[in-house]
Amino acid sequence: MKFSEITSEDWGDLQPYLDTCLIPFTGLTGQESPYDTVSALERLRDLLDYVEIPFKGRIVTYPAFHYSQSQNENAINDLCSRIKTGGFKYVIVMTADEPLANTQIPQADLVFSLPFLSSERGELTRENASEFREYIHSQVYQMWL
Repeated sequence: MKFSEITSEDWGDLQPYLDTCLIPFTGLTGQESPYDTVSALERLRDLLDYVEIPFKGRIVTYPAFHYSQSQNENAINDLCSRIKTGGFKYVIVMTADEPLANTQIPQADLVFSLPFLSSERGELTRENASEFREYIHSQVYQMWL
């Protein structure tokens, strides 16, 4: 579910069920060409489908954190902390291009970083897509236990 689909009237009733926030991280530097920017956004969009579609009704996708800074991990970690303070129990960070790990963002309950999970940077192959999907699903279910 997208954050924009939730009204202020509905939030009180939905909050007990929507306990997980998904933060997309693009990792743009500002030096990308328009074509490269579109490609990065498309990779991230495709990656988000692995969480948004099967867990719709429990996960709220927040606006993407697009641009890299020298202290990305600190900024994302602070964001995760504020989101939890705002009422979410769990926070997941997903990136298609940046090599991030859970240890870099301790306030995130899960960090999915495609460069750590796929054989080719930023691309899922047909062979590893199913394995990747199963890994994500098992990690999300484990987090909720």
